[in-house]
Amino acid sequence: MAKAPVLTPQADDFPRWYQDLINKAELADNGPVRGTMIIRPYGYGLWERMQQEMDARIKAAGAQNAYFPLFIPQSYLTKEAEHVEGFAPELAVVTHGGGKELEEPVVVRPTSETIINASFSKWVQSYRDLPLLINQWANVVRWEMRPRVFLRTTEFLWQEGHTAHATYEDARDYAAYIHKEVYEDFMVNVLGIDVLLGRKTPRERFAGAVNTLTLEGMMGDGKALQMGTSHELGQNFARAFNTQYLSRDGRQELVWQTSWGSSTRMVGGLIMSHGDDSGLRVPPRLAPVQAVVLAIKDDEAVLAKVREIGDRLSAAGVRVQVDDRTDTPFGRRAVDWELKGVPVRIEVGPRDLENGTAMLARRIPGGKEPVALDALAGLLPAVLDEDQALLLEQSRARRAARTSDVTTVEQAVEAATAGGWARIPWADLGEEGEARLAEHSVTVRCLIAEDGSVPGSDDAPGNVAVVARAY
Repeated sequence: MAKAPVLTPQADDFPRWYQDLINKAELADNGPVRGTMIIRPYGYGLWERMQQEMDARIKAAGAQNAYFPLFIPQSYLTKEAEHVEGFAPELAVVTHGGGKELEEPVVVRPTSETIINASFSKWVQSYRDLPLLINQWANVVRWEMRPRVFLRTTEFLWQEGHTAHATYEDARDYAAYIHKEVYEDFMVNVLGIDVLLGRKTPRERFAGAVNTLTLEGMMGDGKALQMGTSHELGQNFARAFNTQYLSRDGRQELVWQTSWGSSTRMVGGLIMSHGDDSGLRVPPRLAPVQAVVLAIKDDEAVLAKVREIGDRLSAAGVRVQVDDRTDTPFGRRAVDWELKGVPVRIEVGPRDLENGTAMLARRIPGGKEPVALDALAGLLPAVLDEDQALLLEQSRARRAARTSDVTTVEQAVEAATAGGWARIPWADLGEEGEARLAEHSVTVRCLIAEDGSVPGSDDAPGNVAVVARAY
């Protein structure tokens, strides 16, 4: 009798496969409060690597990290009507503290535009204080009705950037810079996920923004996942919080603002974009462990050699872990590392030592081959680069193969229901068609120009709508 698969096959039940993988690869558990999650060490290691790569790009864009309080006075949210209306169904509100009813309820932050703008209004006095570029790494709370680990949880981790500028043009250009040079660069070149850049329709726009730029990735089942957003806030929050500056010519002016964020949702995107029926596949540039060196048997010479290989690979700049837990069967350890998606396994046993080789197992393309021990340190960097490129190539090929050009709402719904995306001229869809799509749980993910570029906030809304079912 054939052994039962470790994971539910994707083709049988993609949501069950996703949950199986999270459990078996020890990425996360459900928390005790509905909708919360416990991120386990390996899952958190993935998030830490994302943080490191993103943080470097954010700082290169000129932003500095800060931290703002978790609790926000409820009155702050009411200052920007569209903003509070957009978040009202998701708010967690604290009414009691220290055994007493609070004089004013406080909101557990769903996002920090209001509390940060209260500070900006004090910090900004003159044009010399601009641009003011702030980022924070934090947790936020949004009361989710249909939670899903990493994708939609009541509490999640993220970074949120908030900026103030002297002119509309500066704010517009900075939001676009973050969209492309921070988010797209990271998602494409580190996560290995082909993302589509576009702007949101007014229906899908962030509450309180005048323009929202998005990055959409196609997952393994053909659904879309919003991977990050960058918003032009115009002067909406500046007006609400009276954030003004003295211009060069001595006039009081309202600032122009942006906000932008990405979250632990990217871990879910990583799983669903690259995972297969054997588990996770982690892009080498992201992987906390790029190579694991496994001792097949409890043999002194083997143990000494795997530790030596580990040292040599580490010296060559490879993030490596030595697995010498020979009290655990080799087959089980190999399956566990495969589930975790470590790009390369180097397996060493007594016979390999006799031959002067190790078995090199590549998780991303699959397959094994013997490699001379002396060649490993020189070979591995090229192998990891090849595997990184392969994941991006596969992601791009999937989106190209599963995107259809259509001209009617019915055709768009059919394409999305079949597990793909549809491109439809906005002139053929319009706001009425967008509302009809929503009746079928299909949404306009973004608007793009006919040549695939992103329309600017002062351009026409975009010639083409990209529609799909989404997470």
